[in-house]
Amino acid sequence: MHQSSLRHMRGLVSKYGISSGIVTDIGSMDVNGSYRPLFKSCRYIGMDMESGPGVDVIAKDPYNYPLPSRSSDLVISGQAFEHMEFFWIAWLEMCRIVKFGGLIFLLAPSRGPEHRYPVDCWRFYPDGFRALAKWSGVELIEVATDWEPDAEPDSAPWGDTVGVFRRYRETVPGRIRRRLLIQSIKWLSATSRSDC
Repeated sequence: MHQSSLRHMRGLVSKYGISSGIVTDIGSMDVNGSYRPLFKSCRYIGMDMESGPGVDVIAKDPYNYPLPSRSSDLVISGQAFEHMEFFWIAWLEMCRIVKFGGLIFLLAPSRGPEHRYPVDCWRFYPDGFRALAKWSGVELIEVATDWEPDAEPDSAPWGDTVGVFRRYRETVPGRIRRRLLIQSIKWLSATSRSDC
């Protein structure tokens, strides 16, 4: 994890006054840094696809989290989205586990060298985050992208798009739409994976 990513997350924690509650980190394995120290006063749940440092919960299926709906006050994910082949399904799971009124802090690269872990599929811009919010029915509170290289040498090649989202209470038609969307996407993904 590059230093600019930690700096972005630290800034969001400060700006939004995060000092308590349940924080779930999607893609939490400490490969070369972790957000965990930023949430010492919170109940922090680190989730990833395999066991390792910083992982409390293992998601055997990256698109079906073993966590209850509306169980987290804050969902965070940094430097993980580019490694998800079907990030839009993972995004719906993040939206599912955050409480009504809860926040999602999403950091994903807008540029940077290929770094397969195990794959490196995507880069993101503000319009991509706007589209995710619109598609999933959550509110995008703010989004920004690092367009210029960072002063830190380890962060210079990287740029991040940083978004803050809020889940609001769903209407009945919205809930039905979301459930149908999730089920159809999961079915299509399973079908496409079995066709290979």
